[in-house]
Amino acid sequence: MKNHIEKFTLHPLVDPKFISTSLARYEQNGIVKSWEIVQAHDSVSVLIYHREFKSFILVKQFRPAVYVNNRDGMSLELCAGIVDKEMSWQQIAQEEIEEECGYAVSLENVQKITSFYTSVGFAGSKQTLYYAEVDESMKVSEGGGVDGELIEVIILPLQDVEKFIYDEGIVKTPGLMFAFMWWNDKMRKQKVPKEY
Repeated sequence: MKNHIEKFTLHPLVDPKFISTSLARYEQNGIVKSWEIVQAHDSVSVLIYHREFKSFILVKQFRPAVYVNNRDGMSLELCAGIVDKEMSWQQIAQEEIEEECGYAVSLENVQKITSFYTSVGFAGSKQTLYYAEVDESMKVSEGGGVDGELIEVIILPLQDVEKFIYDEGIVKTPGLMFAFMWWNDKMRKQKVPKEY
């Protein structure tokens, strides 16, 4: 995927569409305190396992906030999306699988793993993690997102997961790392050999 960034500048946030900033003021044990917070949408993410390829389906995309820190901005992540529609969270996860990765998965095959809070130091948004399995018979498009999103679908073979986890040169999210931990625990409980 081509990623040529030019004329990157930062500006004050005016008329925000997805987040708002606030200064929280409160007393804790009699001490007056304040804290800057970001109010953001909750989200869903999906660990997608491709049965035929014995691989995970991830997404690679440009993240401006990461770019500020590393001047590259590319991040490998779970398929994910914000909760901003009148649909169940499971339906939003199902829709994101098709839009971002190109696979049509039936709703009953999008299984909830758990929910957790992200960026608790400044945002505290809730993310719900799902799991889905796909094969090539379910492929309906090349994925890549909608509405101008520029998302690259990445195939990560099972045998490369451990190396991927510890490669500090790859920008990845805590949710993705947790999802891999969940997967390894699931395989251990099923006593599946390491090569799966």
